[in-house]
Amino acid sequence: MARDDNRGGGRRDRDETPEFQDRLVAINRVSKTVKGGKRFGFAALVVVGDQKGRVGFGKGKAKEVPEAIRKATEAAKRKMIRVPLREGRTLHHDVKGRHGAGKVVMRTAPQGTGIIAGGPMRAVFEMLGVQDVVSKSIGSANPYNMIRATMDGLTKESSPRNVAQRRGKKVSDILPKTDAPAEAPAEAAAENAEA
Repeated sequence: MARDDNRGGGRRDRDETPEFQDRLVAINRVSKTVKGGKRFGFAALVVVGDQKGRVGFGKGKAKEVPEAIRKATEAAKRKMIRVPLREGRTLHHDVKGRHGAGKVVMRTAPQGTGIIAGGPMRAVFEMLGVQDVVSKSIGSANPYNMIRATMDGLTKESSPRNVAQRRGKKVSDILPKTDAPAEAPAEAAAENAEA
């Protein structure tokens, strides 16, 4: 008996990759009326991520809740996307996402802001590994549409490195020069003061 338990445990460890974490976003119970009464089914919506820039979502349906969650988790692992993050904590630029009636706006945020997001969007950002973001859902409050709109926005996210590669330039050519414009007015003011 003990041998079977050990063998099963080893197999489970191989199948489930521990680097991924999952978050149950919504569970929906549906019923079908049949001759003998009602038959209940469950639909689960799960977000999976490694908290290092990869995230995915999936849905699963089954007669029992745990089975629905398992199916949703497997579907989410199959449909993962990679999102470039600035300093590993926030988005590179502001972005809008849309799916059906679901519209979302996601904005980059300074360090210490935290995740300002509601319900399903928060789950996506936590699983993605974002620490600072300001987001707002403008359209539908349906969790499926909100998550799809969020994922749509995240697929549009691009890093300066990707943009530089596409344009055939260096990263320094694309990023705005923050130091040079600040020094120029100071020098001009110093020259005016001397004159």
